[in-house]
Amino acid sequence: MLEWTAYIKIFTTLLAIVNPLGAIPIFISLTGSMASEERRRIINTASITVVVVLIVAALLGKPLLDFFGISIASFKVGGGILLLLMAISMMQAKYAQTKQTPEEEAEAEEKGSIAVVPIAMPLLAGPGAISTIIIYADASPHVLHITLLIISSILIALLTWVALNIASPLRGVMSKTAINIATRLMGLLLAAISVEFISGGLTVLLPGLR
Repeated sequence: MLEWTAYIKIFTTLLAIVNPLGAIPIFISLTGSMASEERRRIINTASITVVVVLIVAALLGKPLLDFFGISIASFKVGGGILLLLMAISMMQAKYAQTKQTPEEEAEAEEKGSIAVVPIAMPLLAGPGAISTIIIYADASPHVLHITLLIISSILIALLTWVALNIASPLRGVMSKTAINIATRLMGLLLAAISVEFISGGLTVLLPGLR
């Protein structure tokens, strides 16, 4: 088990990566012409998909790495670089290419159902969130540790559900500038965490750095 403060950090990190607040403008652009009932169905499906993806990553991520012969240290470096790229984009108030490309966004507008792809994946629970929860799941084999990660994933999905449900009214209250400021702050936090991942992986791969 980790210290209880570590689980607050884990939850905050996942929240910064999933960034449901930052997804609001894209969600509105993709669902603006839909009826409210269809929009609610998409929100429910997307939120469920987010929690399923995170839980599956927490439970099966490490065994998959072992199957392919990938060490957690190498994964930390790779995941940290991915998070750093996302953080840089967030600090510029841009959506990272690792989450959704312009081609995927254009294709999404033509799809009948966009709840799973691209809203849930990769817009919310993308490679950054998946790699992060795998790294944190490896931090302790304790059952309670995994349980707390699952609870954190459920809370993230609930916050995502709330954010998407209030997207339309929130657009009238919060300006684009306010959302960009929040995104930049979360990007700064994410940049610091990504450096921790990279340094933690490198000290294992290159012991001489210690």
